[in-house]
Amino acid sequence: MTTTIALAGKGGVGKTTVAAMIIKYLARNQTGSILAIDADPSSNLNMVLGLDLEWTVGDIREDMLEQVKSSLAQGGAAMGALPGGVNKRDYLDYHIRSALAEGSRFDLIAMGRGEGPGCYCAVNHNLREVIDGLSRHYAYVVIDNEAGMEHLSRRTTRDVQHLLIVSDPTQRGLVAAQRIADMRKELDINIENAYLIINRLQGEMPEALKALTDRMDVPLLGIIPANEELAKFEFSGKPLVELGDESPVYRAVEGMMRQVLKG
Repeated sequence: MTTTIALAGKGGVGKTTVAAMIIKYLARNQTGSILAIDADPSSNLNMVLGLDLEWTVGDIREDMLEQVKSSLAQGGAAMGALPGGVNKRDYLDYHIRSALAEGSRFDLIAMGRGEGPGCYCAVNHNLREVIDGLSRHYAYVVIDNEAGMEHLSRRTTRDVQHLLIVSDPTQRGLVAAQRIADMRKELDINIENAYLIINRLQGEMPEALKALTDRMDVPLLGIIPANEELAKFEFSGKPLVELGDESPVYRAVEGMMRQVLKG
């Protein structure tokens, strides 16, 4: 059975950092393979994981659609067959598997750029099937989402066991987190558990923020402290998965993951 962990939150709150620490924890403490899915169009999860990224799903999708248009313009088969009569699903399956960035304990697929003009319904349906089929071969899937969650059901039809909503320690951040928590009930996928994570907190939690988190209908899983060593890693471009096991950032995420996964 695959355990899916999805991260959400407004832009700039550190979702990718948290995703990297979760993947580091899983690689060090859990058996089974790990698939990281970068669902943010900026596609920088590969940098914090120390993996090269050549192609994204968005690149593959657009390349396929260009081939379909070219085939139509040249009088190709109805509905725009691919050259050589290749099935679109098979085309996507082959190229997405080829685009996997492979690490020693985890692999990465990046969704890449968003959709251009036109209808992508049929393509997105095929993409969901391909990515879901790929995910079934992994023990853990970690999805780093773009801001919000509207697109999550377009990326996967899989159930999400653990949704981690990341916020910075501000009133605006927590209001955005609550909106995301509310949105989870409107998605076409089942989310079993949802938690709140406060990231980059300097010192103690202010009483006003604590009062706000207490009123939210999503439980506070934990707090990640602001950390100068992490900032140096980010400035240098050094992969965050190389952050030491004694780092307060990693230790905080480690404690949360032990609680979520019960071990």
